[in-house]
Amino acid sequence: MAKRERQPVTKSSHTNLTLALGVVALALSVAAAVTIGVADLSVTAVMRTVAAHAGLPVRPLPLLQDSIVWDLRLPRVLLAGLVGAGLAVCGAVLQALTRNALADPYLLGISAGASTGAVCVLVLGLGAGAAALSGGALAGSMVAFAVALLLAGRGWTRPARILLAGVATGQLFAALTSLIVVADGSPDSTRSVLFWLLGSLAAASWPAVFLCTAAAAAAVLVCWAAAPALDAFSFGADVAQTLGFAPARVRAVLFTVTALLTAVLVAASGAIGFVGLTVPHAVRRIVGSRHRVLLPACAIAGATLLIWADTAARTVFAPQELPVGVVTALLGVPAFAILLRKKE
Repeated sequence: MAKRERQPVTKSSHTNLTLALGVVALALSVAAAVTIGVADLSVTAVMRTVAAHAGLPVRPLPLLQDSIVWDLRLPRVLLAGLVGAGLAVCGAVLQALTRNALADPYLLGISAGASTGAVCVLVLGLGAGAAALSGGALAGSMVAFAVALLLAGRGWTRPARILLAGVATGQLFAALTSLIVVADGSPDSTRSVLFWLLGSLAAASWPAVFLCTAAAAAAVLVCWAAAPALDAFSFGADVAQTLGFAPARVRAVLFTVTALLTAVLVAASGAIGFVGLTVPHAVRRIVGSRHRVLLPACAIAGATLLIWADTAARTVFAPQELPVGVVTALLGVPAFAILLRKKE
């Protein structure tokens, strides 16, 4: 009887296996991160809480433990995953659109505008509570996006023009933020502003999770549908146009979608750096540059990274908490340096 020939492992099957392993790692990260904290909890306890809130016939945990899981840790872990996934996808899309390796989700001055909006709430007393803070940040982001479009003028879909407009917008709103903080002069408000500017998920809530889920799902689907156009943009706008894509229209849609998603994410978490910059570069080395695969891989990697960064931020110096942006910067700078050396 003839021996059956071994089928070669194709690149497609290797990519599918990588994505599947990434999904498993992400699910395990969510389950593990919820158990980590000052109050030790088991995975079984977490599953019981989730099942009880889902209406399944299980014996619920004591009220305190149930509140720790359902009201504090689970929404925070899920929000960290959503923010990480969204920032990584936005970074990958903008790097392809602009053909700029340094492009990140804050390209259009979105984070600077969000900072100004949040500072207005914190310092000027335009509202109170986490909802007012997120609302102010979202409003500031939208104003910054509008200013960037105004500065770029009719040619706002051209990469060089929108980059310059984004830099100018970021500088403008950073100056406004500093002016408001200095004029207020309160140490307490200055500390609160600084903590928010460095990124924090401490105010995570279920409404924020639902809002970010809706925004991220819609934006990622639009970006994923535009994956063939993004592949063409990797070779330049002229090549994309030759292949039947309309460069101005694609850029207009994707710039707008990524800006809106970034605004929602920054409003929920503050400005968390290096996720949208570093993750796409690292993931390309694993799965390649085809955006049909790159975008979901970036979402998985970004979510996993930020979940563990936030877990470290809230536990390493417990009960004191670090801004998660500090952790991502400490991780991102060495990682980016390694990627740069490997490209030489």
